[in-house]
Amino acid sequence: MTIKPHWERLYATKPSHRLGWYEPSLHTSLILIRRTGASRAAPIIDVGGGAATLVDDLLEAGFEDLTVLDIAAAALAQAQARLGERADRVRWIEGDVTDVILPDDHYAIWHDRAVFHFLTDAADRTRYVDRLWRALTAGGHIVIATFAPEAPPTCSGLEVIRYTPEGLHRELGASLILHEHHQALHVTPGGVEQMYLYCRFQKPD
Repeated sequence: MTIKPHWERLYATKPSHRLGWYEPSLHTSLILIRRTGASRAAPIIDVGGGAATLVDDLLEAGFEDLTVLDIAAAALAQAQARLGERADRVRWIEGDVTDVILPDDHYAIWHDRAVFHFLTDAADRTRYVDRLWRALTAGGHIVIATFAPEAPPTCSGLEVIRYTPEGLHRELGASLILHEHHQALHVTPGGVEQMYLYCRFQKPD
């Protein structure tokens, strides 16, 4: 059963700045993306980017090849409306990351803040990882954030899986290089504390 209606309903009934994962600017993600050393021309995909503001920051920083993927059309529409004419500089994909078709060996950076931890079914995680490995270039980077063990067991009405760095490494692929990891506390607009785990991995050359 698809969860697309769940996310479409959330974005249709709440402004994005009232949703649990909202941050005015994704500073942590932007810092980790910069630490990859990727050029401004490097292709970047923001998985589950939806209405998040990372794409705004990446455009402002001069990154030129940006793709935003989200399961909810309503989320993408909010981001496009916010960006105005700048939205034409971004490729937008409405789709489920577990079954979307992406170009092989293309992206230099795969960014995911708070998508992977919603994949509680092992088969969905396998499909996600398969698409990640196919779409990422050799030597490409993964910047990913999930709930840490201290975080709540649910988010936005859905169960999540909470990860340690070692557990996330096993799920995404033991041959990945884990360059760094740390935790960061996020407080939702409703005042709920959520501890996130941020990791930066690299695919072997």
